[in-house]
Amino acid sequence: MSKYILVGAIVALGLAGTGFLILQSSGGSAQNPNGVEVALHKSATCGCCGVWGQYMSRKGYHVVTHETNALGAIKSDLGVPREVESCHTAEIDGYVVEGHIPNEAIEKLLAEQPDIRGIGMAGMPAGSPGMPGPKTEAFVIYEITHEGSRGNVFVTL
Repeated sequence: MSKYILVGAIVALGLAGTGFLILQSSGGSAQNPNGVEVALHKSATCGCCGVWGQYMSRKGYHVVTHETNALGAIKSDLGVPREVESCHTAEIDGYVVEGHIPNEAIEKLLAEQPDIRGIGMAGMPAGSPGMPGPKTEAFVIYEITHEGSRGNVFVTL
């Protein structure tokens, strides 16, 4: 009789573990419990953009990558000012996010929900998510206004 109880306990633990794994893989993470979607617009040849997308996935976002040869037109349509342009553009929960923005800035954006078009960090700073090397300078992330111009500093990390 005890042999059957032991087998039943093992089966129950196995099923419980499987259920836990299914729940973990189906919806976000503690950092992003809502599974917010990131629409990542990038060139097919840009590797660092893909690495930024992987970084965002690890943070719990649902990343949908759109490879394009018309990235300039997408940036223009989304109102990204030249002063903050980088190699990729993302759309996250109604905001434009330009460049290798760290998750801390995105969490701040989504939590505060300011009345702006989005945020951006120009170039491809070393040590930023998706970029190799150590961080060599502060990451200055600017607001993108509804008019499509660079606004005030949103956050410095």
